[in-house]
Amino acid sequence: MTTIQNNHNELSGKRALVTGGTKGMGEAIVKRLRLAGAIVMTTARSRPDELQSPELFIQSDISTPEGMKNVVTEVLARLGGLDILINNVGGSSAPSGGALALSDDDWQQAFNTNLFAAVRLDRAFLPKMLEQRSGVIIHISSIQRTLPLYDATLAYAAAKAALTNYSKGLSNEVASKGVRVISVAPGFIETTAATGLIERLAKDAGTDLDTARQGLMDSLGGIPMNRTGRPEEVAELVAFLVSDRSAYINGTEYVIDGGTIPTV
Repeated sequence: MTTIQNNHNELSGKRALVTGGTKGMGEAIVKRLRLAGAIVMTTARSRPDELQSPELFIQSDISTPEGMKNVVTEVLARLGGLDILINNVGGSSAPSGGALALSDDDWQQAFNTNLFAAVRLDRAFLPKMLEQRSGVIIHISSIQRTLPLYDATLAYAAAKAALTNYSKGLSNEVASKGVRVISVAPGFIETTAATGLIERLAKDAGTDLDTARQGLMDSLGGIPMNRTGRPEEVAELVAFLVSDRSAYINGTEYVIDGGTIPTV
């Protein structure tokens, strides 16, 4: 029978990697896992000016095979392997204008960032997890895999749909060998980047922040809780899922969107 530890030390000694861990949801997840006692390494394409535990940071672009190899080499050299892998890196840099505005390069970049980065890291760290017969892999997906927005993030939404599908398949393969694989699909989470977008929209439209924020929520069909989510709320869910408190949870997707998706 699994013993439930105190939440403040339940991940004591666990080795973790959080990609895109210097801002937004990734930063919140890093802080929460460290609070629970885990040793957490982070990656990002750029090095922030203020960085906690710089010795655990790896500057690398994991959307490229070369960047991924750099991360794997550094993590294995410093930690010897992982107990927890949080594939959080994601996003869209595609232009607006709908499907016909997207080039092959736009599509490829969306899949490199939102799917292949996770696939490659999983492939690199799974062997040692399987050898130790324990480990948890979290894939941060998006509700856009169910509710795609066509104007600017169609390729992103398609890549996230592929990520969720891949996550389910991988979970079926490795669960009997001691490794759990779970997908988390956030809705509108008000990260620093999201706040910046709200500010730009308000300025362009000559409105206030609340009006601009409401406009974004309305574009998703509305949020029943009538507010955006917070990165810390996603981090709490992730901390639960990687802990022994969720030892029988595997192969599913947890939606955290305030009720945005209108179906069961």
